[in-house]
Amino acid sequence: MSGPVDERSASTRNLGIQTIEVREGRQTRIGEMGVLRVLPTKNRRTVGPWCFVDLMEAGDVDQPPPLEIGPHPHIGLSTVTWLFRGTVLHTDSLGSEQLIRPGQLNLMTAGHGIAHAEEGVDVGPVLDRTAVMGVQMWLAQPDATRHGGSGFQHVDAIPEVEVGAGRARVFIGSHQGVASPAVIDHPAVGLDLVLDGSTVVPVDRSFEHAVVPVDRPVAVDDHIAEPGSLALVPVGREELRLTARSYPARVMMLGGLPLGETVKMWWNFVARTEDEITRAWRDWQTGNEDRFGPVPTGLPRIDAPPPPWVRSSDL
Repeated sequence: MSGPVDERSASTRNLGIQTIEVREGRQTRIGEMGVLRVLPTKNRRTVGPWCFVDLMEAGDVDQPPPLEIGPHPHIGLSTVTWLFRGTVLHTDSLGSEQLIRPGQLNLMTAGHGIAHAEEGVDVGPVLDRTAVMGVQMWLAQPDATRHGGSGFQHVDAIPEVEVGAGRARVFIGSHQGVASPAVIDHPAVGLDLVLDGSTVVPVDRSFEHAVVPVDRPVAVDDHIAEPGSLALVPVGREELRLTARSYPARVMMLGGLPLGETVKMWWNFVARTEDEITRAWRDWQTGNEDRFGPVPTGLPRIDAPPPPWVRSSDL
């Protein structure tokens, strides 16, 4: 469920958000699974520290393909895994082996380097053939922590809060005095909102936000965002009115203090320069286990394609 980010996404600039803007996502694939990528988008790489948002979708098929993402590396980011349906087994080079189910949070911090794998699994006495659906997100790490150590957190009890005509699970940060137990390294918020009617949502005026409809078109004030798109909201707002075409409606609300740093994204790496990404790519391709250790999984390792700026003579 992680990445990769292609060259087109990596080349976006980070123009300031002046007013609410709606941007369409695009369809892509992670392994055999179809996803809708809503961030990064044109001229917008980050919203607060959020730098990557994929909506996983099963598609209209009777037998959706399994989720099987073999060992692959990350630097400079935290992966945030949030499921709507299904069960996923996470394994990583720290030795973590963790099942995640809907309503639980997996937060893996890469720092200088980590590798992991993800696999959809059947659990229980009766095989659960429900397709995995949810959101895979990344938080770009600030310069103060991105060269540090890696870590993994699993939170199986996420707090909820009533928000007008709806309710929200607070999986990252805090909202209306309710805080997620997850530890992050830059001010941010992540809400899974279920709306039962038009709702005014209070927001932190120092944060920029992204509103991502999941299953219904949603008006953010008077700007309509379809599922698979996002509404970008600038700093300075103290509340947002969310109105769906029908109810209940599910919405992801992501926000944070502007990162204040220009990030470079390519494949599964978040950095600041091409040289940093090139070094990470070489370390993965040459099997540098001091940086990217082995992952306890039977899935095959994923090779990294060469960065587009690396000449063929340097391969």
